Amino acid sequence: MHSYPLPKKTLSCGSRVLDLALPQVMGILNVTPDSFADGGQFIQLDAALRQAEQMLHDGASILDVGGESTRPNATPVSLQQELDRVLPVVDAIAQRLDVVISVDTSTPQLFEQAAGLGASIWNDVRALSRPQALQTAARLGLPVVLMHNRGEPDQMNGLAQYQDVVAEVLQELLGRVDAALAAGVQRDNLILDVGFGFAKTTEQNLILLKHLAQLIPLGYPLLMGISRKRVLGQVLADQQGQPREVGQRIDAGVAAALIGVQQGASIIRTHDVRPTVDALRFWQAMSFSDIDLDGVVIK
Repeated sequence: MHSYPLPKKTLSCGSRVLDLALPQVMGILNVTPDSFADGGQFIQLDAALRQAEQMLHDGASILDVGGESTRPNATPVSLQQELDRVLPVVDAIAQRLDVVISVDTSTPQLFEQAAGLGASIWNDVRALSRPQALQTAARLGLPVVLMHNRGEPDQMNGLAQYQDVVAEVLQELLGRVDAALAAGVQRDNLILDVGFGFAKTTEQNLILLKHLAQLIPLGYPLLMGISRKRVLGQVLADQQGQPREVGQRIDAGVAAALIGVQQGASIIRTHDVRPTVDALRFWQAMSFSDIDLDGVVIK
């Protein structure tokens, strides 16, 4: 039997605190040669730093650094490859920029070293399922994103079998929550992610987006990562059924982000920080403030 906490308004990330009363934007920084949306663009340290600075300037409050592509059928990487890709970037960002650093990894050894350099959120697409991940998360005492997923990248497309995708994703996420709590991870450090695009068909992704609010009563912050994903391209397919190219999915991704925050998502993970921040700022103005335009107050 679950006893659900009250929804949190803040998230403690090391020496920084994020205000979750308003949605926060997490900028994606892939330092990999094969990520589906931007593979190879930021594998050099100077290019990664320029992108980090740009995303911070554009309004990101979190930068999510990843050194392993988890797209379907992605090639696995070794521990040393992941360390070599991620740690120099985390170190450089921590030395130069005032921003919360997240690391997109399932490898506990990597996150522990990254935390020593200044990273303060563990974004794990495998929800702490690798050996020693639960124990490492409990020991470090930092926020952890538990994402719903099934199988490894070369298996996930064949595992999108659900009778009720919303209920089953929720149940499987709660199983990982239970495992984390049993291992000693603090309840206040847990963030949930339904895992758009991971072991889910286009229809299942859309159903999850439509019903995302069903996760809010659990009391955990929700992270939403749908930026540039295939579901957007498939919805926007041309008359011949050809999905929209990755670089032409930005507007749809922003629209999906707005749908997510309207249902209670706290963190939006995106490649496209500026348009997402602009859309959320406008939504916040309409939702939370009286607007004074040339003396006319809109309530």
